[in-house]
Amino acid sequence: MAFDLPKLPYDFDALEPHIDARTMEIHHDKHHAGYTKKLNAAIEGTDLENKKIEDILQNLDMSNTAVRNNGGGFYNHSLFWKMMSPDGGGKPSGDVAKAIDDAFGSFNDFKEKFSDAAGSRFGSGWAWLCVHKGGKLEICSTPNQDSPLMPDTGCGGRPILGLDVWEHSYYLKYQNKRPEYIDAFFSVINWDEVSKLYADNK
Repeated sequence: MAFDLPKLPYDFDALEPHIDARTMEIHHDKHHAGYTKKLNAAIEGTDLENKKIEDILQNLDMSNTAVRNNGGGFYNHSLFWKMMSPDGGGKPSGDVAKAIDDAFGSFNDFKEKFSDAAGSRFGSGWAWLCVHKGGKLEICSTPNQDSPLMPDTGCGGRPILGLDVWEHSYYLKYQNKRPEYIDAFFSVINWDEVSKLYADNK
């Protein structure tokens, strides 16, 4: 069973002016498509071939770099597109808002800590908001295409919000101004999706 490249849930230009159409097109059609193709090649003919991507990552042999890099790339981006929306931004509400206040003090404190995790990640990687069983939230970051689902990444829990800080995700518009891209991300966060993921995994 091969993995399929998921379609974007909106048009390439839907997130403008925060994320530009050309970046979205290249990011989805080239980068995510590349991870998908290479993941399928890496698992073909192995005992991973018919497993769900979450099962593959949670039980991954981290020395298997082909599956680690491309499986992570496939999974991380599949989440990333759904975590953004043309109607996004603002602040969360309901249970996830309360959990953010409980864990970080306030939404503004959360935003500062999440932005710091994204801005201080050296080189390529991701910033994450993860939920643990019981509903406790944690902010962390991973290098390259590592996922919080993988063993020994220093994260844990299930990711419910993630920000790609590879240069390909922002360089055409923001060049070396990663903090501006991070700030723009808060204008497109799909809090409805984050709330759903929180409810499903707490």
